[in-house]
Order: sequence, then structure tokens, then C-alpha cells
Amino acid sequence: FNKYSQITAGAVCKSLKETQRLAAEKRGLTALRYQVWENGKGGEQVRLTTPLSELLHKR
Repeated sequence: FNKYSQITAGAVCKSLKETQRLAAEKRGLTALRYQVWENGKGGEQVRLTTPLSELLHKR
């Protein structure tokens, strides 16, 4: 089912006009980060993916 969803989502995105396609792509971008907590205090945040702002500026 997941593969079917990916295929249909890709087909829908490709059929959209340029402005709508770009808006849909932006909604699909995610950023992942984590931080280790010790003694009730959060440590440094570590990014596991490229920040969204960097991805948007590359276009």
C-alpha cells in the first residue's frame, strides 16, 4: 500500500501546474533533529537532515 501511495502521489504532483507543484513539494519537505537530555536539561540539537531553509534556497 505504501508503494502504491508513493506512485499515485508522484503522478498527482507531476500533473499539477508549476505554482501548485512547488507548494506541494514544500509541504513534503521535513527536517529531523534530536537532542540528548541529562538531569532535566537538553543538550545540543543534532540535525539528521538538511535544514528546510537550505533546501528551499537551493531551488
